[in-house]
Parts: sequence; C-alpha cells; structure tokens
Amino acid sequence: MTSEQINDKNQLRHLISLRKLDRSHIEMIINRANQYLTPVGLPPSRDTVLKGKTVANLFFEASTRTRASFELAAKRLSADVLNLDVNMSSRAKGESILDTIYTLQAMQIDMFIVRDASTGVPAEIARHVLPHVSILNAGESDVSHPTQGLLDLMTILQHKDNIGSISVAIVGDVKHSRVARSVYEALSKFGTTDIRLIGPEELLPKKGFEGARRYTALSDGILDADVVMALRIQRERFTEEGTIPNPREYFQRYGLTEETMKNARADAIVMHPGPINRDVEINGSLAEGPRSVIAKQVTNGMAVRMAVLALAHEHSHDN
Repeated sequence: MTSEQINDKNQLRHLISLRKLDRSHIEMIINRANQYLTPVGLPPSRDTVLKGKTVANLFFEASTRTRASFELAAKRLSADVLNLDVNMSSRAKGESILDTIYTLQAMQIDMFIVRDASTGVPAEIARHVLPHVSILNAGESDVSHPTQGLLDLMTILQHKDNIGSISVAIVGDVKHSRVARSVYEALSKFGTTDIRLIGPEELLPKKGFEGARRYTALSDGILDADVVMALRIQRERFTEEGTIPNPREYFQRYGLTEETMKNARADAIVMHPGPINRDVEINGSLAEGPRSVIAKQVTNGMAVRMAVLALAHEHSHDN
C-alpha cells in the first residue's frame, strides 16, 4: 500500500485495515470514541469538527446498519453527507470506480466511505485521491471491516480486564467473514492469544488467523470462554454443496442459547455483529438477555465512526 494510513505527523489519513495499524493508533481511535459516548436515553454527542466538510457514502455493496451508522456519525459531526445510490450510479453504467472518485472529488468531497464486494478497492482508491482526501473502509470483500473490529474491541475492553489473558470464541462462517478477520487483527494487537474459531469444517478458514485454534464442536470451542461472538451466516451457505444442509440443523449444532452458553464462563458476554438471524445463530432470549452486549456494540459503533471521521479530519485540516 503506497498511501500510508498514518501520515508523518502520526495522524490518521485513511482507514483501510487494522493489520497495518499498531496498538497505539488503535488506542488513539478508541480513546477518541470514548469521548463521543453518551448513555442511551440522553441526547447523542455532537460536534462541529466537520462543519464545512463533505462526506460521501459510496456503498457499492448493500448495507443498512453500517451505512446508517456512518451517515449519522458524519451528521453529528456537522458534515454535509452525500449518499450515492449505487443502482443509479455511473458505475452501474460502466464508469470505473476511479472515474467516479475523480468526478466526486472535483465536487470537493473531503472523505469517502467505501464498501465494496471486491478485494483491494479501498486501498486502490486511497492511492489515487488528492493529499487532503481520506478513504475509510466500511467493509471490503471477506478480508476487512476495520470499524467493526474497532467497535468489537472497544466493547470487549469495556467488559473484560486484562484482555491479553481472556478467551474469545468466534462461532459461525469464519471462512467468509471480514468481521472475524478484523476482530482477530484487533485482538492480536492487544495481546489476546486464546482465540477460538468454531464452525462446520467447510466454513473454517484453511489459512490466516495464525495461532487461533479451530473447533467443529461448539461445546468444546466455547468451554470456559470469556467472550462468545456469533457471526451472521448467509442463507446461501445452506444450499452450497458440502455445507450445512438447513438452518435448523445449523442452529442445533452451532446456535447460541442459554443452554449451550453454560459451557462458557459464568460472566461470559455474548456478541453479534448483526443483522441477527434469530434461531439460526442465536436465540432471541439470549440476544436480549443479561449476557448480551449486542446493543452496546451498536452504540459503540456510532462512537467509533465519529472518532475515525474526526481523526481523519485532523489530517485533512493540515493539508
């Protein structure tokens, strides 16, 4: 990557992946995010740091939660926000991504939030934008979802001490999950070594996730775990040859319930990146119960995205 995420003043310029950030930069983002947290029920935190700036949401892959979170985050920082309708965009008519970027850049866009189903798109865009422009990755193929990894790490830090010694179990379609990869990268930066990957053999990665242990039995994988994260499993996985035949069987083998969670520690927290398929990955009573921090993940996601936008502005302000 020729365009560094951190500039020579130690400021965040782009956010492409967590793999290329060190712990101090991740702590910088989370510390800023903590400043934007307000209790649910009180007015959300607002700032004028992006007043006069324009942020464009370029979601070339469908999204509701991440797009809404980034849009609200930018507006709460007083930015002007452009949401590009992909179905109506020039890319759908054959225009290249870079030509789309150049056109929007000429309209004085300051930050692009990019989500794409292809690997390498955010980094490629970052290599071609003007020096004051920032690129933020909102989800890239199955390889990276950095703000999700940050909000998950932030949530775990809020509930668990000595994060280097905890056990984290990730359950589901790890092989195709950009969420799992970014969570793994974030935890690894903070010294967590007991990371377990749990799921059907066909849905466990054959490479990557160095040091993580792989399990095909849920009961073994979550034994004495401090954190258990269920991943969303896409419906097409049930029709592909060699994978789980139907949602009911998947839930019987890998679904999180109050009963299956008895193998984890008594104070274990339950996480899910959303959207949830109830009674497939997790049952409703557990998702809404006292162990669940799923709603907190959403709240933290708003704060993390506000933090990333604000920190990227500090880079552009100096250019």
